[in-house]
Amino acid sequence: ITHVGSSSEADATVASIVDGGGVASAVLADAREPLDGAAAVAATVERHGGLDIVVNNAGVMLPRMLGDTDDDAYATTFEINVRGALQLVRAAEPHLREGGRVIVVSATIANDFFSPGLALYGASKAAINAFVQGWSRDLGPRGITVNAVVPGPIDTAMNPADSALADQLRARTAVGRYGEVDEVAALVAFLAGPEAGFITGTRMVIDGGLTA
Repeated sequence: ITHVGSSSEADATVASIVDGGGVASAVLADAREPLDGAAAVAATVERHGGLDIVVNNAGVMLPRMLGDTDDDAYATTFEINVRGALQLVRAAEPHLREGGRVIVVSATIANDFFSPGLALYGASKAAINAFVQGWSRDLGPRGITVNAVVPGPIDTAMNPADSALADQLRARTAVGRYGEVDEVAALVAFLAGPEAGFITGTRMVIDGGLTA
């Protein structure tokens, strides 16, 4: 598990995995730093003996109207959302075993702009979707699948269920509610498992019918 800043949440997650009988560790890695992805991969391989699955979940959303989209907002968004994913997966690729899994977290905003000011974020997630299709071809001969998980409104710190836009988003879903983190995690776990070995290069939408 990689984290940036305070390690308390990462340590708590590691502890919950260990308490459940698993093996886990936390690694400090900032997606904005060009060398951190490779360092995180190296630390993981050294500590755990190999690499089977990579999940890229680092992301940032900086809402900006077109006239307010400055170079700093662009750089931060694409350094974390796009370059960070590229650097992590590129570093992991030599270590991934035959039949491995690469899963990246995208967003419905790549194709469905429900509010002004989201072009920058949506463009970064559209780039992620393109990576998924391209990487599935690059890694397919080794039996490695590459897929995107595409959440809609999920109750997280980035998009809480009590935000200013929450009611608008909730009303647009078919099921009339926000999704939960555990529901997204279950989809990631499915794509990481043996049942998903013939699924690759695709985007698995989990949005409560937002884009239906």
